[in-house]
Amino acid sequence: MNDDAIVIRMALETASRFPWYAKLLNERPEPEGSRLPPLLTARRLEPYYESAPRGLAAGVSLNAYSTSGTSSGRRKTIYYSPEDERQYIEIKARMFAEWLAGGASSVNGEDSGHPARHGNGIEGGESRPFRKVLSDMGTGHAAATAPEVFESIGLACESLSFELPIVEHLKKLEALRPDVLYTMPSILDRILAAAGDASRFGIRRIILVGEIAPPAWQRKIAARFGIRETDILDTCGSIEIGTIAGYDHSVGRYVLAEGLTAECVSAEELGENFDPLPPDEKVLVLTSEVREAFPAVRYVTYDVVRDFRTMTVRGVQRQTFAGIVKRIGPELKHGEKISLYDIEEAVLLHADDADIRVEVNGRKLSVRLRSAKLTAEKLPAVRQSIEEKIPAIGAMIRGGLLDAIEVALELVAGSGPAQKGIKTRKIHYGETE
Repeated sequence: MNDDAIVIRMALETASRFPWYAKLLNERPEPEGSRLPPLLTARRLEPYYESAPRGLAAGVSLNAYSTSGTSSGRRKTIYYSPEDERQYIEIKARMFAEWLAGGASSVNGEDSGHPARHGNGIEGGESRPFRKVLSDMGTGHAAATAPEVFESIGLACESLSFELPIVEHLKKLEALRPDVLYTMPSILDRILAAAGDASRFGIRRIILVGEIAPPAWQRKIAARFGIRETDILDTCGSIEIGTIAGYDHSVGRYVLAEGLTAECVSAEELGENFDPLPPDEKVLVLTSEVREAFPAVRYVTYDVVRDFRTMTVRGVQRQTFAGIVKRIGPELKHGEKISLYDIEEAVLLHADDADIRVEVNGRKLSVRLRSAKLTAEKLPAVRQSIEEKIPAIGAMIRGGLLDAIEVALELVAGSGPAQKGIKTRKIHYGETE
């Protein structure tokens, strides 16, 4: 079945569970003659985040996960059915098991069977099997499912609470000496800032998920832990979709996870007034064959990927991309997801005339304000309001697991800024590592 046929089939199945999506299909807002269902942009999806699916088996219970806020002021609720959870765990477990079993990353996920177990751990050509994993993931879906993912492939997994201060994370690393550390780049930065000699923890492999992890940054991380670059597996995902891709060192590219069909579109095709992207950069759009409690059909991730193409990976045609450049939508990741709406709502509590510019440099989040009503003395309260808008972010900052959010006040010329709020719903990105 070709990609278009998969997308159309999944659209029809999704319409049977979500009445609002069936109505969207009937309206056919895409260009006339298009066979594909409409792009599921933030504007089209946002009003329906609270909508649970219908038509699932009787008595099916849904797990609900909350993430960043929307223009309505409500936080998003994203549902997983038991089948969604099973598929999520098995796909991620296969990806991790194949990579841990090899000398370099392998993320094909082609084997339909359960990940192989090797005694008390995955052998992987190492002199010692992998036995212990420490999950240091903050909160959310990936954190909640990490023990089951790793235990399903024969590894003992312990988790750290995001509410613990950084010193407790270091103590746990020293006591447990895990073979594998599963964490986010932002948390890893803080661990290294406090750790000194990180090689003393005995970590042999690192699996990343969350923020963008550029190759140069990964090389520095490998050197600090005394491991090879190929001992780091960078993955990306989203709560809406699940695992999206993992970096395959053998081809030097991110390889799409099983169960997904991808396409890339220009920023202009989204109809949201984004600036045009360079010729080799496009916005990643995904359709999932394994999600039933979320309408994952032509879902716009707002991740900008470079050099998207299909290629042969170990004899199999796979969709790949060179890397994620940035996000152009209303959300960003600072340990946990936070949206421009969250930031704007927090700032306007203190100054209803504020003009707001959100900047990201590496993993440093800065909020620059222009306001006739704000003074420097009020900025700590503004920063606290932003940090506490997503409680988990506030807890991780207080515990030293995340960098504080920088809030700066710029001078206002004349009587005040021309327009309050975030004028363009745009995140401004600086240099990456």
